[in-house]
Amino acid sequence: MKAGIIGLGAMGYPMALNLHRAGLLATVWNRSAAKAAAVASATGAVAAADAAEVARNCDVVITCVSADADLLEVVDALAAGAHPGLVVCDCSTVAAATAQEAARRLAATGAAFLDTPVSGGVEGAKNATLAVMAGGDAAALERARPVLAALSARIVLMGPVGSGQATKAVNQIMCAGIGQAVTEALAFGRAMGLDLERVIEVVGAGAAGNWFLDKRGHTLIRDDNAVGFKTRLLIKDLNICVAMARAAGGHLPTIETLLPQYEQLVAEGYGDEDHSALYRLKKRLFPAG
Repeated sequence: MKAGIIGLGAMGYPMALNLHRAGLLATVWNRSAAKAAAVASATGAVAAADAAEVARNCDVVITCVSADADLLEVVDALAAGAHPGLVVCDCSTVAAATAQEAARRLAATGAAFLDTPVSGGVEGAKNATLAVMAGGDAAALERARPVLAALSARIVLMGPVGSGQATKAVNQIMCAGIGQAVTEALAFGRAMGLDLERVIEVVGAGAAGNWFLDKRGHTLIRDDNAVGFKTRLLIKDLNICVAMARAAGGHLPTIETLLPQYEQLVAEGYGDEDHSALYRLKKRLFPAG
């Protein structure tokens, strides 16, 4: 089986290395050619001239891009080289409707499309411990499973195309809400004069323990937010969640309240920091902040 990957950013680059370690990586492409050349040099994979070449030379193609428009642009480019039996697995975070449109655009080529967003952060991408929430045809997922298994610790088929992205929206709503609670609680602990390293140690072992506190707590209290999921990208994801909720006739009051706070972080120049940078604002809730 030959796998290709399109999009070699913070998540895509370590995913490509894991595919190489599994003996699956054949071809890579990135909008910035230098990134593709670097991966090709490190792995022996082919740096393709365009996305269509990746499709022609692979059985499974992983896409990992930043926005809905980027995904549809890549899918249109892939279609020129797509063939029956090809499975395109999109690990981006986009709207469910965008995933459904991508599937429609590829259908005429005989290729299958799966929306396969992931959770687990940069650490999960590096350690091949991501959780994959998949939407699409079960048979297509089985064809792609060896490739996805090289990237992840868990793969779950959630339903038809779009279901993976709907599940990722659930994930992002939870992540943002948990981040809100953790950063506010730690700012409170700071105001109480507590040793926050000890706070994280003890509450993390009890009912308040969670991934965000474990992976980001010790760094955020030092305002060290270089590693993780960028605040500006979380804003994009949360706006997708809000739009999906409105399309379903509902709304997300917690997220709608939280979005302006993340937007403030971007306005202050912290958009490329992990969203744990929210702690910067939470400290200001107290006089010593």
